[in-house]
Amino acid sequence: MSEHAPSQRADLEKAVRTYGGCWDTGRGLRALRDAGHEPQEKHTRRILRDLASEGLLVKVEDRPVRYQVAQSD
Repeated sequence: MSEHAPSQRADLEKAVRTYGGCWDTGRGLRALRDAGHEPQEKHTRRILRDLASEGLLVKVEDRPVRYQVAQSD
């Protein structure tokens, strides 16, 4: 990958910030495919967990795992 090509993480974070709402692995995979990536489920789940640990997403369901975009007050 060229150093100027956006990372999957950056593209998924951008999609989450742009579209908001609920996120799960399937939606993350679709967003990454739409951005031109060939994502893997495991990596997509890791990105979603990272975004949650940074406070952008909040886990709202455990099985299946779903996240909601955190409200910024």
